[in-house]
Amino acid sequence: MESVRRLAKAENLNVGEYVRRALREDELRRSSLSSSAKLAAIREATRHSFPTGSIGEMNREIADGLVRRF
Repeated sequence: MESVRRLAKAENLNVGEYVRRALREDELRRSSLSSSAKLAAIREATRHSFPTGSIGEMNREIADGLVRRF
């Protein structure tokens, strides 16, 4: 924690803002790191066969399930 305080102070930020900024930067870095990994996952998923329906059918099933839960 002391290390984080020093780093935040060096950038004239409070600890909360320093941590939020670091998390945002990390999220951006991770999301842009590997588009090839994302494409590989999509390609892998297309090799499988999953039950599906039209978007209207799926939305109705989702809505029906939500209504039954409450």
